[in-house]
Order: sequence, then C-alpha cells, then structure tokens
Amino acid sequence: MSKDPILYDLVLLLSAQADEQARGTLVEEVEAMIASGGGTVALKQSWGQRPTTYRINHQSDADYYLIQFTGPPALLEALSHTLRIADQVLRFRIIKVLPGTPPAPESPPPILAGATAVAASEDEAA
Repeated sequence: MSKDPILYDLVLLLSAQADEQARGTLVEEVEAMIASGGGTVALKQSWGQRPTTYRINHQSDADYYLIQFTGPPALLEALSHTLRIADQVLRFRIIKVLPGTPPAPESPPPILAGATAVAASEDEAA
C-alpha cells in the first residue's frame, strides 16, 4: 500500500508596504525551505495586491500568494516559525488539503466588493 504525500496549501499575506524585492525574496526563501526540508512545491500562484477584509497592522491591502507543497510534519513547524517572525508577513495559514478537494483555481479568486468597501470605510474612519 503506497502512501501518497500529504498536500498542503500555504496562503501568505505579505505587507504591501514592504519593498517588492523583499517580498519576492521571502517567497523564494519559503520555496527553498520547503525543498531543503524534504518537500516539493506543487504550485505557486501570486494573486497580487488585494484588499484585506479588515486592517492588519494598520494596513488595508496585502500581497497574496498561494503555495501548494508536500512535506513532512517537521517542515510545517519550521515554516510556521520562520513566517511568524518575518517582518513582511501580515498573516499566513497552512492548510492540509484533504483527498477529494478540488484543485486550486487557475486564476486568483475574484475580489469581493464588500472587502473593498470595508477597507475604504476603515481608511476614512482613521
């Protein structure tokens, strides 16, 4: 009985105020960590700059990335530790993709009108 490797989704919200080169370097470092930790990157998508649902660290926009990868549990701990202390990371989430889950979309999900309205109203209130 062969055991298929577990697939994970890593969703990164990076500070739009950080230098574009710094954000790119961080994403490259994450990919290198996955490779050196015994994992493989199955998919990497940049969803671009999008409004957040609510302000995070006084920021209403973030640069979104989706990285699908496989790897051992120790890799998840190392990634979580690194992403928690990285200055460019506003939020991240690692999610185990269950068998039968539809594949990741070919293009980024649409930006919902409600998210931009909430972010705009928060900017006006500040």
